[in-house]
Amino acid sequence: MKVIGIDPGLRTLGWGIISVAGSRISHVANGQCHGTGDGMAERLLALHVALTAVLAEHAPDAAAVEQVFVNSSGAATLKLGQARGIAVLVPAQFGLAVGEYAPNTIKKSVVGVGHAAKEQVQHMVRLQLPGVDFAGPDAADALAIALCHAHHMGSANALARAAKVRA
Repeated sequence: MKVIGIDPGLRTLGWGIISVAGSRISHVANGQCHGTGDGMAERLLALHVALTAVLAEHAPDAAAVEQVFVNSSGAATLKLGQARGIAVLVPAQFGLAVGEYAPNTIKKSVVGVGHAAKEQVQHMVRLQLPGVDFAGPDAADALAIALCHAHHMGSANALARAAKVRA
């Protein structure tokens, strides 16, 4: 199974794809989509076109996106929310359910600590995906999102199997 993690951003949207086979996880690809253009519509269109191409090329089976956190600027949060809309829309267009995770959940899943620094997250992603070369910090974050989703899917599958055994 291939899982894509998406780190939404208006200027740079990171993506990372991993392969999950039982307890074995490996790196497939990662990169960044750039929101180019002068206006909001052009940036969103550029992100949509680029992310659509990524999903068409790699055909993932599952997707996960980081939830938007509210920061001090309401306007900035709304703008990021629009980029997040693209990050959720494109996988849905490919028929994928989209997992959504808070930043602290991602960090706790990958590092073991919910308030880990970016460097700690990148270090742990490198440990879990030996030989990975990040296309940029947003791609590294996207791989962490994909790893988080894989861990949560594994837990959900184990719970479902246990419930079947009990029934």
